[in-house]
Amino acid sequence: MARPRIFPRRLLGLVTGFAASFAVAASPAAASQEELQASFDSAFGTQARNPQSFDAIYASSFEQRIAELANPAMGRIGVAAIDLATGEEVMVLGDQLFPMASTSKVAVAATYLELVEKGRYSLTSEFPLLLPVRSAKFSSARAPVREGQYMQAIDLIEIMITRSSNPATDALLAAVGGPAAVNDWMRRQGINQFSINRDIATLVRDDGEYNPATHIDSRDAATPRAMAQLLAGLYRGEYLSDQSRQVLLGAMSRTVTGKRRIPAHIPLEARVSHKTGSLNNTSSDVGLIECPDGRVIAVAIYVTGQGTKLAREERIAAIARALYDGFAARAQSNPTRNWVSAPYATGG
Repeated sequence: MARPRIFPRRLLGLVTGFAASFAVAASPAAASQEELQASFDSAFGTQARNPQSFDAIYASSFEQRIAELANPAMGRIGVAAIDLATGEEVMVLGDQLFPMASTSKVAVAATYLELVEKGRYSLTSEFPLLLPVRSAKFSSARAPVREGQYMQAIDLIEIMITRSSNPATDALLAAVGGPAAVNDWMRRQGINQFSINRDIATLVRDDGEYNPATHIDSRDAATPRAMAQLLAGLYRGEYLSDQSRQVLLGAMSRTVTGKRRIPAHIPLEARVSHKTGSLNNTSSDVGLIECPDGRVIAVAIYVTGQGTKLAREERIAAIARALYDGFAARAQSNPTRNWVSAPYATGG
């Protein structure tokens, strides 16, 4: 028998001059979505959010804190977090598109691993690294690449995730059938607000066409909610076999990039498995935080603007720690809860 949900799902909206629509978690009994949206439009309009108004909007100090940290005054910030033990969500701009950058590599790896399960490939199948060839920005629909060293798929996945290797990613992206195949895999998992449109060589070569802090580009983009759903489903074993899941989440647990991002302020007794992303004026990190008490939090944080890369990373780290502390406080307020939420561990 399924365990009863302790916390109701909460949805709250935040509206800014450049934010079309987004959501943060709130009691559905408080008001209809239309009433909430209208009240937020009235409260915030096109002006910068006033932290003094948060008490009247947010259901708890936890949600207030996340909203404060995700203040978009210096650029859009999207957050999605799901406590896998309770299903409780906290979101800011959760349904707005952000540049995925290298966080999309989680889906590329998952798509390849499904083909392994179907017998089309194996973890020892070999493919060449696809190395970019110098070319002018926007000079072709696809940036030119050349074949490099052949590597086994298991090694390509490892360096693609742990070190964010772009040539390894493009090797596997070509093997699975290109961006459309990855998008199809995501749709079949029920995740729609996700789209890869270019290989990594082209994405990097043509980076900088728009400022992501003020412009929403639907190409190579996903919502924070979609990425958190992907992480949650992978952890729960809903999308891949246990062996495939161990390969992917194991690699994420060994990630060496982004030490100043999600892991930066998380206590050492917790475990972070994550994948970073970086492009022009945007930094991101998505991952799973395995807490000492057995709870697991799926987190997706996308930060644009903020002045510098270091400032963006500091914002990611602060939001991740606030999420960790906030969910922990709610867990402590329900000490009789059985927090072991899934029969798996990331391994590796």
